[in-house]
Amino acid sequence: MPQANLSYSAHIKLDAPAILARAEEVIKAADAGAGSCKGRAYPLTQTHHDHVFLHIRVLDKPHRDAPFMKALLADLHGALDPMIAGPCTFSIELGFQSPYGSSADIPA
Repeated sequence: MPQANLSYSAHIKLDAPAILARAEEVIKAADAGAGSCKGRAYPLTQTHHDHVFLHIRVLDKPHRDAPFMKALLADLHGALDPMIAGPCTFSIELGFQSPYGSSADIPA
């Protein structure tokens, strides 16, 4: 399951849930087996220069090679850039989750 963390200068007006949902759609369109993208947003009141930073991690699988990751990064920018109100810097970091991490669904 992919993980996404969105941090941004708090005074920038953006729809964080919509950005995270759109990122999930783009990931699933590129890789139907990716699963749900667990997303979190962090508006930051103290920043140096206005920015929006999306940090996405996916599991390392054989089909997620360099061409796949570069294409996914381009697709994410194509879908998300129009959702960011400037002026600011918008960065996406796409990478792999640690092989030593784990996730579990905790029942109620």
